[in-house]
Amino acid sequence: MERAEIESKFTELLVSELGLDADKINPGARFEEDLEVDSLGVVELLMALEDEFDVTIPDEEAENLTTVGEAIDLVVAKLA
Repeated sequence: MERAEIESKFTELLVSELGLDADKINPGARFEEDLEVDSLGVVELLMALEDEFDVTIPDEEAENLTTVGEAIDLVVAKLA
């Protein structure tokens, strides 16, 4: 799967799962500061990512994710 396709699906998940504005979502957007996603929202998002891309994201990796780009990078690495 191409990175652009992963990024697109990721954006769709953020919009559908968390009700975010697609215009605010970009690789540099920080979950808490820019997108106003609390820690519970991040957990929900990670569970949706695991389901969507059939990957496992351990808690210790998830704790370090602060931006959309970092989360996309993680999924890309898991699918490689």
